[in-house]
Amino acid sequence: MSVLIVTSLGDIVIDLHTDRCPLTTKNFLKLCKIKYYNGCLFHTVQKDFTAQTGDPTGKGTGGNSIYKFLYGDQARFFGDEIHLDLKHSKTGTVAMASGGENLNASQFYFTLRADLDYLDGKHTVFGEIAEGLETLTRINETYVDEKGRPYKNIRIKHTYILDDPFDDPPQLSELIPEASPEGKPKDEIDDDVRLEDDWVPMDEQLDQAELEEVLRTKEAHSSAVVLESIGDIPDAEIKPPENVLFVCKLNPVTEDEDLNTIFSRFGNVVSADIIRDYKTGDSLCYAFIGEYNSIDTFGKYLCTCFNGTKRF
Repeated sequence: MSVLIVTSLGDIVIDLHTDRCPLTTKNFLKLCKIKYYNGCLFHTVQKDFTAQTGDPTGKGTGGNSIYKFLYGDQARFFGDEIHLDLKHSKTGTVAMASGGENLNASQFYFTLRADLDYLDGKHTVFGEIAEGLETLTRINETYVDEKGRPYKNIRIKHTYILDDPFDDPPQLSELIPEASPEGKPKDEIDDDVRLEDDWVPMDEQLDQAELEEVLRTKEAHSSAVVLESIGDIPDAEIKPPENVLFVCKLNPVTEDEDLNTIFSRFGNVVSADIIRDYKTGDSLCYAFIGEYNSIDTFGKYLCTCFNGTKRF
């Protein structure tokens, strides 16, 4: 008797102890059938200990059993099915995360290492991983905060029942959605900023040339923000007019009049302003030429002049 759990880090197949824990495994199977676990976060991951999930609120304090949906609020919790021979003896043991004695609902956990005998006799062990231990390893290696919450969300994406020995209660058909839900559960409490499970780093989305262009753009914007903060430009997002040409690599002795004379051969030049150090008045070796008529002629001329061999 087994269930396939698709997580954002890979697939896991769980074999269930349906003969030993019928109340618990029926609860688990029917919650899977109504897609109750779809979107649930692994809200607590304690390295080399346990990874806990099954709470649609994502906080670790919520969740309902299938019996509540079938029989009402008084049936939210159900009793333990603890057997001393079902132990937390191996990595991938699956057990209920209860709120106390006989307070089982929907939350469950995977053990992330063997020999966690500390948990024996306290929680109902109802299954073990048959396939997908590599997925559990990836979950174990995720980065978490001081509370054990992963910085990048890990979610149950879908659940598929591979084998179910229990008949469906008549009321269950009304709880089964027409389509398998995707995304966050509607009950999730989103009060922490986390990377979503489908987030991909920029360097994995772009090729080398695209990444370099993005980094250059970001660096230019950062420089503009600095210039704005010290008062050199009025706004970091300011752009020059379309009819203004930027000229660089000027000779330090070039004057505004020289540029006006040079560029007036190619069009109507209204302004030619060399940018100077505001304290010393020395040229910073670049200028802005305003109001020209033939950008193509200018561009060809500049390509000739600024190829590293000629300066104004």
